[in-house]
Amino acid sequence: MPVGGGGLLSGVAVAAKAINPDILVIAGEPLQANDAYNSLKGGEHVGHADGAAVAKSIAGGLLTILGSNTWPVVRDLVDDIICVTEEEIASAMKLVMERMKIVIEPSSAVAVAALMRPEFQALRQERGLKNVGVVLTGGNVDLTAPLPFLQS
Repeated sequence: MPVGGGGLLSGVAVAAKAINPDILVIAGEPLQANDAYNSLKGGEHVGHADGAAVAKSIAGGLLTILGSNTWPVVRDLVDDIICVTEEEIASAMKLVMERMKIVIEPSSAVAVAALMRPEFQALRQERGLKNVGVVLTGGNVDLTAPLPFLQS
């Protein structure tokens, strides 16, 4: 699940935990806009680390600050947030396009990139996870501009 303001993540977390409280809900967030990660790890709602009103990332849909209404849901129901780099976002976007033939926006690629991180792979092995779901959202991609994974 990608996380920006936390609305979609909160809704999915509430639904998943209602179905089975043992379901792990793990979000992905751009490292350059990691306020949700910092909030969850620190136990209190915080803004972007550098104090900027808006962070910078190719995952433009996730640049908003975690909402004050969604923060309590994220705090209570999300098991972890994994931060990903810009390069990992672009690589995940390319992987989905090449393998699944689906156009996803960089914000959606954040969720895929999180699955490829060593932290998730260790958790998967440690917990013996067999079934993993990923929510692919949005296709806001300007196909007339160079795609993120084609830029140097």
